[in-house]
Amino acid sequence: MKYRTRKISIPIMIFSVLLVSFSANFANAESIPEWVKNNALWYGQGVISETEFLNAIKFLIENGVIIIENTEDKPSKNMDATVTIPNGNSDIASSGFYLPLNLEIPANTKVIWINADSVPHNIQSQNEFGKVTDLFNSPPLETGDKFDFDFEESGVFSYHCSFHPWRVGLVTVR
Repeated sequence: MKYRTRKISIPIMIFSVLLVSFSANFANAESIPEWVKNNALWYGQGVISETEFLNAIKFLIENGVIIIENTEDKPSKNMDATVTIPNGNSDIASSGFYLPLNLEIPANTKVIWINADSVPHNIQSQNEFGKVTDLFNSPPLETGDKFDFDFEESGVFSYHCSFHPWRVGLVTVR
């Protein structure tokens, strides 16, 4: 019984996804041909076989009625994200941490640091032991200056300002 339920539910899920994909392209149910609706109904009622139902879906795909995009072949679109170095960031006692303190982004995102403080800062990547690495390192950033780095791989990347080493931040790439 469990096998039969799984055997029936898989084609229903496939058809549901295809039907939603098809209807999303046209934004209303009136544009779905009646014979497509009838095939789904008849399959659900057991009037037509699984093979007949799947052949109907295959026909729709082969004739371009339903188009399934292969997202694996598409390159990831680069995105941008911003970290602000707020005014007061250089003061030990201030609450002017990086904004955000932990930036969470997808891979292939360009992170742009902007110095909004009244004093220079830099961005220095560091390893898990707090030692500066050569992954990304900015020159001194004056007020209004920007520095960017493209994060292409997943991981947690920490950084700090070497002028104000008590100020640390994270970029988490998923």
